[in-house]
Amino acid sequence: MIKILLENPLMLLLMVAALGYPLGKIKVYGITLGVGAVLFVGLAFGMLHPDMKAPAIVYIMGQALFVYTVGLSAGPSFISTFRRNGVMNNVLAGVVLCASAALCVAMQRYFAIQPGIAAGIFCGSMTASPALGGALESIRQTAPPDMLEALLAEPVVGFSVAYPIGVIGLMLTINVCQKIWKVDYQAEFKVLRKPEDRNSLVHCTIKVQHVEPPDTTVQRLNESNNCDIIFSRIKRGEEFFYARPETVLQPGDLAMVAGAPHEIEKIATVLGERRSKERLGLDRTEYEYRRIFVSSPQAIGRTIGELHQDQRFGEVITLVRRGDNEFLPEAKMVLELGDVVRVLAHKTCMDEVTAFFGNSYRRVSEVDVMTFSLGLVIGLILGLIPFPFPGGGSMQLGFAGGPLIVGILLGTFGRTGKMVWSLPYSASMVLKQVGLVLFLAGIGTRSGYSLLTTLSHGGGGSIFITGVLVTCVTAFLGLFIAHKIMKLPMTLAVGIVAGMHTSTPGLGYIKEQTGNDLSDQGYACVFPFATIGKIILVHIILVATGQL
Repeated sequence: MIKILLENPLMLLLMVAALGYPLGKIKVYGITLGVGAVLFVGLAFGMLHPDMKAPAIVYIMGQALFVYTVGLSAGPSFISTFRRNGVMNNVLAGVVLCASAALCVAMQRYFAIQPGIAAGIFCGSMTASPALGGALESIRQTAPPDMLEALLAEPVVGFSVAYPIGVIGLMLTINVCQKIWKVDYQAEFKVLRKPEDRNSLVHCTIKVQHVEPPDTTVQRLNESNNCDIIFSRIKRGEEFFYARPETVLQPGDLAMVAGAPHEIEKIATVLGERRSKERLGLDRTEYEYRRIFVSSPQAIGRTIGELHQDQRFGEVITLVRRGDNEFLPEAKMVLELGDVVRVLAHKTCMDEVTAFFGNSYRRVSEVDVMTFSLGLVIGLILGLIPFPFPGGGSMQLGFAGGPLIVGILLGTFGRTGKMVWSLPYSASMVLKQVGLVLFLAGIGTRSGYSLLTTLSHGGGGSIFITGVLVTCVTAFLGLFIAHKIMKLPMTLAVGIVAGMHTSTPGLGYIKEQTGNDLSDQGYACVFPFATIGKIILVHIILVATGQL
């Protein structure tokens, strides 16, 4: 069997993926390794023979696909989070990450660990696969040809030992801190549940009994009550018509509305009676609701306000579904390829409205190969440009940093002219998954024998201790500063710390602990910055330890 795998690297790659992926779903005390299990299966196969390894192009291609796709999906959230408390949260992340890198360098000198292994420990302790790619890229660019294979294996050895520590250590630190500090997540949730929370939406009919003052428009009603309710259509007597921002409500009107439950209650109290027995949503005599896939270039990458619905067919978007989440539409909200919009329109116009948005399931399942490849090429070119360090030396972003930064920029823009850079949600998930599996399987098989050699010579103890310290100190420091010094609710603090660690398993564990999704806000806020920051910091670690 070993001979067959040595002669067929493609079979080796597929076997590693096929065994590793399901193993990552197995829970042990509520903890799973996720797709990271592919790395360990790859290491196990690599230990069988010195030549049991996938071609280098496999992990390089997987790495580029993964980080570029991550950048495209994270771009919009990376920019938008700075509009709130994003600056302070990312400053916190930067300070803690720098402290963790300094600790890693100190432990490397204390234990006399190989520089490449120390860089891998940092990446594994922080569960940072893109940073590991950055470390490998930096070594690949500077290592002598005769030592390249050995030096490339060092970061993977450190990563493979420290990665499970990074997953488990984060969860244990959070668990200990929440018990010591006696955190009540349910009480925090009641305070944090604000108007901008769009995860729970209600559609109902309100019977208007009084309007004060009489000339109050729908827009002014929302503004004066600090709400963002969508008024879709109005029934006045026997007449149906669309609700516009300038529409003035009158006593006796029946208004179909959508919004967060607490905002619905507030508006219903102001206007009259909630949930009248007459359900306008079921009346399809003149107007019709339809859920439509956004697949047309005319709509993709444009804000809802830029669509000028009132000047076209008069349709009203009442709901936007993206992945598993539903959002109330806002004028500044950018529609993405693969979104599902719930549209209200007159029956005579519904076909034209559907054609405008596209409604092609096939289109939202495809990737525009031209724009995707072009964006990736731009990222690879950026990764080859040397950036000088003060005092001498230079750094290249490589095949990890370049595509990530370009992905974030293009994901933020969404489109330039007729070129749409964003990916359908389903395609984005698949590409991230495939890219990460290729990356982990590739570096795992190429480093398994080196890991076996290191452990057989007794070098695993110092790696393990360093990984534990870097993981737990980083997690505790982040939680302490965020919760005790900055006075952030623990629900948000744990999300920020999970974002610092870029730990998807950690975020899943946090959701189980808190019982809500509010930690996603903290996670999304710092995730892109932390991803880029760790790619830069791992290069600095290699310089500080004498590898570069």
